[in-house]
Amino acid sequence: MLSPLFAQYPTFLVFLAVFVAMVLTLVFMPPFIRFLRAGQIGQQVRDDGPETHLVKQGTPTMGGAIMLIACAFTVIVVGLPTPETFVLGLAILLTGALGLFDDVSKVVHERSLGLTPRAKLVGQFTIATVFVLVAVNYFDIAPTVEIPFIVTIDLGILTTTLPFGENGFAIPWLYLLFADVLLVGMCNAVNLTDGLDGLAAGTVLIVMIVMAAIAFRTDQLEPAIVSASLAGVCIGFLWFNSHPADIFMGDTGSLALGMGLGCLAVLTKTEFLVIIIGGLFVAEALSVMIQVAYFKRTRKRVFLMAPLHHHFEKKGWSETKVVIRFWIISGVFAAAGFSLYFASSMVGAA
Repeated sequence: MLSPLFAQYPTFLVFLAVFVAMVLTLVFMPPFIRFLRAGQIGQQVRDDGPETHLVKQGTPTMGGAIMLIACAFTVIVVGLPTPETFVLGLAILLTGALGLFDDVSKVVHERSLGLTPRAKLVGQFTIATVFVLVAVNYFDIAPTVEIPFIVTIDLGILTTTLPFGENGFAIPWLYLLFADVLLVGMCNAVNLTDGLDGLAAGTVLIVMIVMAAIAFRTDQLEPAIVSASLAGVCIGFLWFNSHPADIFMGDTGSLALGMGLGCLAVLTKTEFLVIIIGGLFVAEALSVMIQVAYFKRTRKRVFLMAPLHHHFEKKGWSETKVVIRFWIISGVFAAAGFSLYFASSMVGAA
């Protein structure tokens, strides 16, 4: 709503989104924590996880619900309701709802596993597919993948056009497959990263600041505001999630943040670069895939424990040391991705 009033100051709106989202999270998280504690609604810790994590049993969870509410309110107040904002926000909120259902299932059944992996994947792929098809058909998102300084790959060569609407409804099969894997992959990669106090919130904060900068540079103010809002809620959440955590974001937050990152990459045409920008999340996901595949084949492990952050815990690093060093690594990945994007955009402009 404030966007038309400060249209001449878009930079101010982006920073305002960070501030408003942060303040809302700081204000509403404490009563939510008290509510969860009163209802004895807490995290169920994996039995096969690090022994040091057993003390976290019962810590309030589902903090992602407040994060998403704060983000949605910020986008409505600071931004301008556009179709892109609505669809982007809907994808994030629906993924958050999927995660919330998963978190509630864990609490109700008092076990660390909620929805089955198949059920979560079906829900994630459905949300991703609808978002990508809407983006391609109504937001003029080209079904291409740009690798800076190397090549632009046309993944729209295999497209089915249905007789729907004025110009038909295109289904670019190759791009849809690629984008679905990207969105669902980022969704679960952030979820896997959310295993230590402050790890997911801190790394997502760094990545969302970069995505906001990219969206802003491509004159996409509303996606920039959404990204800035997600960064803001991460700042506010870190106050309560720093070690020892008072609350966890749960799948409600981690799945939604991952989906938001993937969707922003589609809107800003950084589908390849987001793999670099979110390189830490990719590394965490790959560590699990490598561990599982190698163990099935040899009955041996590559890492002491997966995801990767648990490997370093097993090596004797303190939880705080792992988190801070992973923040630094995430910052290096994000800076490298943004630098590559900026350099390619400058060359393109020249």
